[in-house]
Amino acid sequence: MSTQSSTASDSFLSSPSHPIGYLAILAALVTGVLHLFLGPQVMGFSQLLGILFILNGLGFLGGIGLYLSRYWQRELYLFAAVYALITIVALFVFQGFSVEAFYRQGSLNPMAVVAKAAELALAVCAGYLYTATGR
Repeated sequence: MSTQSSTASDSFLSSPSHPIGYLAILAALVTGVLHLFLGPQVMGFSQLLGILFILNGLGFLGGIGLYLSRYWQRELYLFAAVYALITIVALFVFQGFSVEAFYRQGSLNPMAVVAKAAELALAVCAGYLYTATGR
């Protein structure tokens, strides 16, 4: 029976290899937590939308876990960018295709602005990381 030593390459989790990766994690964390926080509140007026908020939040947090795992592949940067962009478009699909989508009861909704800014930052970071980590 032999004893195997664990090396850094055997680790399940690892740090981002590029500094922009930390910004991507922060952006995903911000929007993921916001969606999880807002999910139960949204559930009060739309069960479907509330469930979608919660699933979206879990998707962003799960994406962070995948990004930090040894299973991350370069092509997943594109998936992350598209996922973030789809969630931005989803706001307009549900709220209308105008700046009014960022308003709630006549007032600017800061949580919508922060979430969409974080998603845009994530999309830009993921696109950059895809190009920066060329084959």
